[in-house]
Amino acid sequence: MVLWELFHTFFMLGFVSFGGGYAMIPLIETAATKYGWMTTEQLTNMVAIAGMSPGPIAANSAILVGYSAAGVAGALTSAVAILLPAILLVILVASFFMKLHHHPIVEAMFYGLKPLVTSLIIFAAIKFAQSNGLANFDFTFHSISLLLIFGLSLFALMKLRWNPVYVIIISGLVGIALYS
Repeated sequence: MVLWELFHTFFMLGFVSFGGGYAMIPLIETAATKYGWMTTEQLTNMVAIAGMSPGPIAANSAILVGYSAAGVAGALTSAVAILLPAILLVILVASFFMKLHHHPIVEAMFYGLKPLVTSLIIFAAIKFAQSNGLANFDFTFHSISLLLIFGLSLFALMKLRWNPVYVIIISGLVGIALYS
């Protein structure tokens, strides 16, 4: 039963999710908490691991949720389920895209989807901020240090244009220094 729920959930997410892995995170979070596979806090930690791991974050997230729900069989089921729609859609779209990509309806559809993708990513960021205690900000060492790590990471990525890998490593080391 759990394997079927994992397959069905991630197969459907793979078909209806646009905008990449980060845009899928709110949908994965909804499913994972609905079925009791993970809590929001566990999912937040899982997304950090999935983001640092090689490969697409959606597939990595699905694998970690699947593993949490049903071990290795769940991880394999979730991986196949989330990747299969992409494989099928890419093959289908590739066969037609070169003929249709300049069609006004196709261009209009993509213009409509761009703000949706941005809103899904912002929604995921807000949900993670809430689960990490940043939404109900109080002036504790923990809250201030999390906000400081966030601000400095964003500054390093946007202004200094550091490689995200370095920012991840440094943030992890700061986390070890501050919280262990």
